[in-house]
Amino acid sequence: MNAPKSIALFSFMAASCGLFAQTENDPVIMTINGNPVSKSEFEYIYNKNNSANSIDKKTLDEYVDLFINFKLKVEEAKAQGIDTTEAFVKEYSGYRAQLAKPYLVDKSAEEAVVKEAYDRMKEDVEVSHILVRVAPGAAAADTLAAWNKIMEAKKRLETEDFATVSREMSEDPSVADKGGYIGWISAFNTIYPFETAAYATPVGTVSGPVRTVVGYHLIQVNNRRPSRGEVLTSHIMVFTDRDDEAKNEAAKARIDSLYNRVLAGDDFGTLASTYSEDKGSAMRNGELPWFGTGRMVPEFEQAAFALKDTGDVSEPVRSQFGWHIIKLLDKRGVPAFEDAKADIERKIKRDERAQVGTKAFVEGLKKEYGFQLDQPAADEFATLLEGKQLGDSAYMQAISKLNKPLFSFAGKQYSQADFAAYLKTNKYTSKSIASEIIREKLDAFESKELLAYEDTQLARKYPDFRFLSQEYHDGILLFEVSNREVWEKASKDTTGLMAFFKEHRKDYAWDEPHYKGRIIYCKDEPTMEAAKSIVKRSLPDSVDSYLRTRLNDSIQYVKIEKGLYVKGDNPVVDNQVFKVKESYEPAEDYPYVFVSGKLLKKYPECYTDVRGLVTADYQTYLEKEWIKALRAKYPVVVNEEVVATVKQN
Repeated sequence: MNAPKSIALFSFMAASCGLFAQTENDPVIMTINGNPVSKSEFEYIYNKNNSANSIDKKTLDEYVDLFINFKLKVEEAKAQGIDTTEAFVKEYSGYRAQLAKPYLVDKSAEEAVVKEAYDRMKEDVEVSHILVRVAPGAAAADTLAAWNKIMEAKKRLETEDFATVSREMSEDPSVADKGGYIGWISAFNTIYPFETAAYATPVGTVSGPVRTVVGYHLIQVNNRRPSRGEVLTSHIMVFTDRDDEAKNEAAKARIDSLYNRVLAGDDFGTLASTYSEDKGSAMRNGELPWFGTGRMVPEFEQAAFALKDTGDVSEPVRSQFGWHIIKLLDKRGVPAFEDAKADIERKIKRDERAQVGTKAFVEGLKKEYGFQLDQPAADEFATLLEGKQLGDSAYMQAISKLNKPLFSFAGKQYSQADFAAYLKTNKYTSKSIASEIIREKLDAFESKELLAYEDTQLARKYPDFRFLSQEYHDGILLFEVSNREVWEKASKDTTGLMAFFKEHRKDYAWDEPHYKGRIIYCKDEPTMEAAKSIVKRSLPDSVDSYLRTRLNDSIQYVKIEKGLYVKGDNPVVDNQVFKVKESYEPAEDYPYVFVSGKLLKKYPECYTDVRGLVTADYQTYLEKEWIKALRAKYPVVVNEEVVATVKQN
């Protein structure tokens, strides 16, 4: 490690004790331009990039040298202001936000809700309900009226039959004629609060009023059973029309005719693809996706699950949509938890369960950071909201005058003014009662601020997060500054490439001669003679243009091919330059061909002849020169005693 020791030692020897001040468990391993690098950061990157699976393993001394070069380039990127550009900030912020997500949820709560859903998948619940609708954001008076109505229904259930009360009071027309009967449900069949209430209610009893996005429900649980799993079916369908009896009779005749053909041995899939009026499934020979409890209309579901063996076919079954003949293709039970987990997690992201992990995490943060709420200060917002809408200018004007302390945590204070500012840009709500609106918004504001604060603590709390985010931060800077100083410069610096090639031309010697020039294909002999004349009299840079403009019109009389060729690359060059004796057969449409160029026996003529190789070598040269300049520009001091303690995988 001679290089690090020789860099800028003149003013740092006396100060080395201060530079390498030890933290309790994480000493400084080196400083780059006065910025300390911890042993833990170096150890993390060293072992990550020098693992047992690494193709190019480095010794510790070699890696110290590489690490210094890496950090010097990052310092230069900062000096050039790359870390303040909009592009860098956007890219790094986006990555860091993704990296932070797993650290800002309660994983145990998320796992619990996944397990809850799986346990519910193993049991079906038969339910009926009474619904009183409440629109999102309904006025307080409308919400109160709905509450009073659902409570009236609950009172009537003390002495009356559930179906009777449902027919008279429920506002769900889809099950009005069934006395509120929904049927069997399982996990994810209904809105999460409805599902939770159904699974929590004993058989033969009715839940208390349950609020969902559609209104208030009373849920009666009629029965429970183990899950029947899922079935794979195909069907032949004929639509019916509720208001046209003649069409319905014709539909019944068609389905009976098709059923008789199935019984007679006709292929079910062929019949479905030809005659089924469900065009979506008809394209797949009638096949439907796998489904379980609550996914199909009850009549179809009941008939499908009644089929015992693969290949069994039902008699015609009528649903609200039409007539069906159903064939059982396969059955399966509830999958093992590990097999079902990924699908459950995907479904959870689409309903209210998605917030469970975050909410539990925020509650944990409140305890950890000593969250304190001044409830009277919060109540003032609800009091001022009575009789108004959240977006009313009068309300916004009223709360703009509030400025008492509202809540605090981790030594940070938030005032009513902070919350008022939040409300001005977050006016939408599905609630209608003032106290509920403010509670909803205050919960969201508290969560926002707690999560934002916790985000600032992640690097301190979680070394893996700190190292990975730092690695990505420095990696973006490394890429951008390297592109500026080496890669882009090497590809665009034609003067530098020419000079480099001229100095190192012998390094690119060829093992065999190369022909450099044009192959000119002509339609006829006069065209060839004219082309030869143009080539002879024109400057090299003008030849192609003159040939095309003077000899081609609506017909292409001449074609030009340019390149660098060795023997075997092109039959024309082989024949006319390398004098290959094998017969050359001219193309029928361009039978007259000649070449114009030169034979380069040992070396390329220009850097463009070997541009890829020269560019790569020039990049290597620029990289080395750049490192020399950086090592002269930025002081580096290495603590050899700490380096000796680095743990190696």
